[in-house]
This record gives sequence, C-alpha cells and structure tokens, in this order.
Amino acid sequence: MPYKVLVIPGDGVGPEVVEAALYVIKAAASKYGVDLEIKTAEAGDAALRKYGTAMPPEALKLADEADVIFKGPIGESAYDVTSLIRMRYLLYANIRPVKNLPGVPAVKEIDCVFVRENVEDVYVGAEYRVGDVTIALKVITEKGTRRVARVARKYAEMRGRRVTIVHKANVLRVVDAFFRDVAMEELRGLEVDQMYVDAAAMELVRNPKRFDVVLTTNQYGDILTDLAAQVAGGIGLAPSGNIGDSKAMFEPVHGAAFDIAGKGIANPIATILSAAMMFEWMGRKDVANAIRVAVEKSIEKGIKTPDIGGDKSTIEVGKFIASII
Repeated sequence: MPYKVLVIPGDGVGPEVVEAALYVIKAAASKYGVDLEIKTAEAGDAALRKYGTAMPPEALKLADEADVIFKGPIGESAYDVTSLIRMRYLLYANIRPVKNLPGVPAVKEIDCVFVRENVEDVYVGAEYRVGDVTIALKVITEKGTRRVARVARKYAEMRGRRVTIVHKANVLRVVDAFFRDVAMEELRGLEVDQMYVDAAAMELVRNPKRFDVVLTTNQYGDILTDLAAQVAGGIGLAPSGNIGDSKAMFEPVHGAAFDIAGKGIANPIATILSAAMMFEWMGRKDVANAIRVAVEKSIEKGIKTPDIGGDKSTIEVGKFIASII
C-alpha cells in the first residue's frame, strides 16, 4: 500500500519551497522504491480569501484520509491550519533537530534535538476578555507530559542519553513545576538536568554544545527553536516534524516570508530536510540519509540561495539536490 501524502503548499514562499522539495521527494521515492500517493490541497490565507475558510472542507477531508501531511508555511491563518492539524490528529510531539551544515556560516557549533510538547500550554487558544482584563489559560496535563517525555527518551537513547528539561518553575510554580516533575519521572535512568527558559536562551548562544536533547513546553519550544536555528546558520535551514501515534505532519520551521515571496530566492533546505524527516518517519532512514547527504553536497558545490552566500534560485537548488539523489 502506498503512503498517502497530502501536500499543502501554504502561503508566501510556501509554494516555492514546497515545489523545490517535491522534486527531491519524487526523485528519492523513485530511486529507493518508496510508493507514494501524493495529493495537494489549498489551505491558509489564500484559501481564506477564496473560500471564506483557511481550512476548506475538501482540504480537511484529504487530511483525514492521508497518512502524512507535508506542508509549507502558513501566513496569518496559521492557527486555523497548523494548530488545527496538530490538535485534530493529536500530533503531540514537535521534533526540531538543530545541526550545523558544512559550509554554512554559523554563530556556534550546535547539534541537538528539541522535543516540544505540541498540543497543550497557552497554545490551546483558551483566551478570554472580561472588560479591560484579558486572560490566557496555560494547560499542562500529566498524560500530555508523559507521552512527550517518552518521545524525548527515545531520542536520547538514540543519541547521548542526555535530556535537558526547560521550564520556568521558579515563577510558574504549579504548571511548570508539574511539567518538570512528571517529565523527570518518565526520564529516570537517563542523564537529566533542568534549566529555566531564560537561562536556556542565553546558554544556546553562549555554549550550545552543552545541549543534546531538549524537552520543553509548547510556547518555550516555539521560541527557543527559532533562536537555535539562527545559531546553526539560519532559520531557512531548520526542519521540523509533528508526530502523533498514527499520523504526522512535516514542515519548515520558518514562516511565510511575504517580503521575499515570488522572488525565487527563498531557501528550500528547511523544507527539503523536513522531507528527509518524513521518510525517516516512514521507516526509510536510508532515504532520509540520502537526502541529507545530497543537501550537504549541494552546499559544498555552491548551489545555494542568497541567504547563505549563494546566487541560485529556490527551484535551482531543489532540482540540483534531486539530481544528486
């Protein structure tokens, strides 16, 4: 049976980086004999303007039927698309590897994996206004914390067996302390330390090599992974996966970048490396590794976009990486 892949090109630079990544996906699937059934759906700001909803019924139907969703960045309607998909299919673990790429200028040497809880915290969207007072609820559950901590354990066991739990329990003494304590229970037997989120932000710039696997809550993870991506060389290189028990979604960490949309200069590497993560999730680590090697060879040969010192277009980079595969 083929893997059913739903492609959502997204907004801004999304269609460009997704098109580039599809050259790579199709080349890799053909070369390594991975049977994919690829369908495409409109969702995001453009869909909202066209249909009156950011996630039209047809897109939702195709998402329900898909095994995996491969998505470009979404603009202002991100909550109605990205968060909806995460919540609807309980994609509770957001995996964001951060690693230097050879030949890309970086702030510091870094090689770590963030495991971010993905469906709780303040991003549940429970916001209220009562007169001139606004309230947002931060929701942390034992079940949610245990399941994401188990994912962090899995990655730690594949790497250096070290996990840093990032929280702010000195101020949020109930919710963050609860997350920390439950996570500590699930991670027994590993080398575990903990760090306040502000100190972690500082340490990611000062000494990023001290991190191996980082486990944190939804909002902190959202912010820290952008910082870490910049330390590694730029957010245009940062992939991510949203993982549940039976379905997943893969997407670049970066946003829609409307300011450069249509110019053909957006870096597709984050999206292409997200495709590598997708194949890895399918159990095809050989395909994932082939894509990663091809990305490194492309940079080595100078086939790269302007943000990392090149002069090639988005599609040229995608096609070249596909040709290496």
